[in-house]
Amino acid sequence: MSELAAKTPAERAAALIRLTARLTQLFDTETVHFEARQPHKAFDLQDEKMQLANIYRRETQLAAADPERLAGLEPSVKASLRANVEKLDAAVQRNGVVVEALKDITEGLVKSIADEAVRQKAQSAGYGPQSARSTQIGAIAVNQSA
Repeated sequence: MSELAAKTPAERAAALIRLTARLTQLFDTETVHFEARQPHKAFDLQDEKMQLANIYRRETQLAAADPERLAGLEPSVKASLRANVEKLDAAVQRNGVVVEALKDITEGLVKSIADEAVRQKAQSAGYGPQSARSTQIGAIAVNQSA
């Protein structure tokens, strides 16, 4: 399903209000999991979130191309739809900020781990007094009769 099953603009608006409310709830829940450093808990939300986001995107494209899809709505319905879209936009923005912060933290951790691995490898390479090879060599006995 790529668009809402609605026959009238009022039905479509009511369905869009429900859809944006659910999407907002999903983004807010995901954001809470991310902020709690538990992104694995957001995994179960992804399928529904993507399906609803695709329907929302398609509906907004269709409404932009054909204003009659939402024509003649009661002012209170328009206001409710507008408020829900604004809440969804705010939830998406907040989620994006948290996702970006997690990305930065993760990249920093990966870089730190990689830098430490390179540092440890550099210390153990070579033949000097600081190399691992020199510390692994045991005592040598020299027989002068040979």
